[in-house]
Amino acid sequence: MKKVLIGFTVFTLSLSLAACGSNDAEKSSIESKETQQVSKDAEQKEATKEKTADKSDSKDKKELVDVTLDRAVDGDTIKVKYKGNVDTVRYLLVDTPESKKPDSCVQPYGEDASKRNKELVSDGKLQMEFDKGDHRDKYGRLLAYVYVDGKSVQGTLLKEGLARVAYVYEPNTKYIDQFRKDEQEAKSEKLSIWSKNGFVTDRGFNGCVKEKNTAVKKATTSKPATKQPTTSKASSETSTTTENEASSASTGETETFKNCTELRKKFPNGVPSSPPAYQSKMDRDHDNYACER
Repeated sequence: MKKVLIGFTVFTLSLSLAACGSNDAEKSSIESKETQQVSKDAEQKEATKEKTADKSDSKDKKELVDVTLDRAVDGDTIKVKYKGNVDTVRYLLVDTPESKKPDSCVQPYGEDASKRNKELVSDGKLQMEFDKGDHRDKYGRLLAYVYVDGKSVQGTLLKEGLARVAYVYEPNTKYIDQFRKDEQEAKSEKLSIWSKNGFVTDRGFNGCVKEKNTAVKKATTSKPATKQPTTSKASSETSTTTENEASSASTGETETFKNCTELRKKFPNGVPSSPPAYQSKMDRDHDNYACER
């Protein structure tokens, strides 16, 4: 009987040990699977993170084009040498007060913006970046973001309160969020254009710089000249007019052109506003330069 009990006890212990071994193996298997799952999840998470980073890098990647400055026109426009031609570049997403627009007054801070823009683009490596939309506007001007030594010219003008965010047309809106932040920064500090209440509107800028007209006043208030005999005056005016016409004819000042095609036969690259050959109707982009290519 004692042997039977001992045998039964040994058998029971064996079963218990076997069960424990089985449980340990099962537990080890579960732990191994859990470890593998955690590792797999970590790998997937890292892969997702890398994809997100790649997308972010792709979005922020700048495809910059090197250009050479020809001249600065005003606060938001420059002329550059691009692909062998001189092209006008209109800055995307910004607008500055007028300083040189024909048939328009000079607006407050217009000359400041023009001067600052010239300073920026004249000092460093000049590059431009196109957006997803049209590269040119209806006037044939290039539409681009402009950089000097990698720094945004538009961003600088906005931060210094010399420009407002404007002309927002999809899909050329890559940097609209950043530009609005730059604008708000200047607006909060009431810099330049933001220092005058009501000056900046959704449609542009209000007001003109008061021109000095002291010379005009003096001329209008001076005493009239002594009246001369009619025949003598007519003779004098006729003589003067003839001399002026002769002078103009010799210098080409009376020369006019019907259109840009005719003008370019003599001035292949167009003319600025100073020569008599300039006509505002031929200045499509209103930059004081007619018939430029």
